[in-house]
Amino acid sequence: MSGGNWRDIPQLGAPLPMTRTDGDAVLTDLPPGVRPTARLRYIDADDLLVSWVWEHQRSSPRMTIIPRAHVAPVMDELAQALPSPLPGESGLQALQRALTDGALLDPEREQSLAAQLASVLVPSWLSAELNTLAQAGLRPLLRVQLSPSTAQVPWELMGISGDERGIDLADVSVLLPATLRNDPARTISPWSPSSPVAAVLDPVVPGFSATGELGSVLGPVSEGSPLARAITDLGPRRVPFGEAFRRADIGRLALADAVVDAGRLLYVGHVTASTHALDARLHLSDGADAPGTTPLIGAHRPYSAAEIALGGAGLAPLRAPNRVALIACDSGTDLRFAEPTGLVAAFLHRGAEYVTATRWTLPTEAGLRRLVPGLGDRAEGMLTEAIVAVNAAHEQDDPISALGAWQRERRELWTSTGDPRRSPIIWAAFATAWAAAPARL
Repeated sequence: MSGGNWRDIPQLGAPLPMTRTDGDAVLTDLPPGVRPTARLRYIDADDLLVSWVWEHQRSSPRMTIIPRAHVAPVMDELAQALPSPLPGESGLQALQRALTDGALLDPEREQSLAAQLASVLVPSWLSAELNTLAQAGLRPLLRVQLSPSTAQVPWELMGISGDERGIDLADVSVLLPATLRNDPARTISPWSPSSPVAAVLDPVVPGFSATGELGSVLGPVSEGSPLARAITDLGPRRVPFGEAFRRADIGRLALADAVVDAGRLLYVGHVTASTHALDARLHLSDGADAPGTTPLIGAHRPYSAAEIALGGAGLAPLRAPNRVALIACDSGTDLRFAEPTGLVAAFLHRGAEYVTATRWTLPTEAGLRRLVPGLGDRAEGMLTEAIVAVNAAHEQDDPISALGAWQRERRELWTSTGDPRRSPIIWAAFATAWAAAPARL
């Protein structure tokens, strides 16, 4: 990776004996067998502030400032490449823009964008440290807290050199504010490989047809498909019992019953963002009579982040399982807001340790088939392969590393073939927030 010409803020705390660009010093005081882990934060001000600290060097945080004039053009280019609506755009217009002529589906333009993101957002000192760790055969974990202006940046795609990307050097997780992670009232739900899995897969939303705005995400799922097999493999662990896909009977109360003893929640469906994070909405099969305070959309009451975290009229807060996967458009929008209290934060607050969500709108396979030039029927599996990968990652002891391994495989296929079927438009959208149990004093 390469950094820009940035001004370094004097190092805080008691500095280690290193220069500001000495990558080798990251190995100082690193205990044998310990995975290097850093907390990396981006803070919006007139300019963009970047700070990071390695867990084994807590007395020596690093910090730098990136001029806003360097950041804004690259963020604008990224926004143009993503299928999330820009101001004044409809959802369909955003998909048409990103899928018909978007940078994430063009190998050369995507590589150029990745290199620009890295050159602007990755400080030279951090680049040197990551390279040092890679040369030592170490894959660090970066816990990244992005700012509202950078919230959709896919750290995994940062251009290093040639075809290599950020996911090749590090595993990446989302870092939410310490006030949420360290809330002494927060209790982590248990998980084991034999825990039940609450599966809510493409629920029917009342008042919307299968082809409508909140219609089917998956379309027909054939019995022998990889997704169907993955869900079948859950066996008696899957709850609620009965049909797996496209059910019309899983609303908020049925979900609450399903997660009572569950270790995981796998949700595939619709999420809609709002003007503030607490109003981010999960769409289940709730009719107008469902308890809660979220305003109706016709015959349907959405399930908001506020209701999940705090409850509502006649509605208790949800008990969240240890692992939550929200495979839906813009399900991980928390950090786009000054108060990052959306669906990810709500589930973490209510007991989740890991929440995997998406940074931008996820195109359906029907949309990919229709809009991506030359893709056609080869779009089949692009979204469902991601669902299978997230489901498999959440079965592992370390979901972050497991998902990162899948993303590295996808990256290699994309950069080696340039095939739009391997485009990061799907696989780079996923990120996992991790918040371990708060320390008890």
